[in-house]
Amino acid sequence: MSTSVLDMSMSLDGYIADPDDYLGGEDGERLHHWSAPNGQSGQLSAPARQFADEIIATGAVLAGRRTAELMDHWGGDHHGVPIFVPSHRRPGPAARWGYPLVTYVANGIESAMAQAKAAAGDRNVLVHGAYTAQRALAAGVLDEVQIHQIPVLLGGGHRLFDVLPSQIELEIIQVIDTPEATHIRYRVRR
Repeated sequence: MSTSVLDMSMSLDGYIADPDDYLGGEDGERLHHWSAPNGQSGQLSAPARQFADEIIATGAVLAGRRTAELMDHWGGDHHGVPIFVPSHRRPGPAARWGYPLVTYVANGIESAMAQAKAAAGDRNVLVHGAYTAQRALAAGVLDEVQIHQIPVLLGGGHRLFDVLPSQIELEIIQVIDTPEATHIRYRVRR
């Protein structure tokens, strides 16, 4: 059975992007430095390789419209799996005609998640986007949250969990601590 997993890098003060939608730092990618190849070896660290493998093993992606548009729908190909975007507005031309793996779902987060899980089969659904994560939590359709907690304070920008309907209990199921990030995976308690 498919599991939906939000996978996001986040600053210690809860931000996933600065006010201009960059990920912090001079190069605009500070929150993703943990996943870059190591120095001169050019190899990923063991945790970065594990998480990259998990992403490649997912069977579908559920992404918020804002995230999908900022990423240009990953060029219509997020490692070859279907991309579902919950939105009440029609998609732009690229998503509508040029990206056959991208499906906009107009009838709510529950339907979008159901379609993503059906497409994923027994593989996981990778979830991207703060607003979509918040809606999925509120609707009870997000199963797990994986946070890559980065040791930096951005001081402002876009928060991951800015608006939630109520208290949501989580259970820690994995913690991997590295100098670049603390990777925490939670199961959403129902």
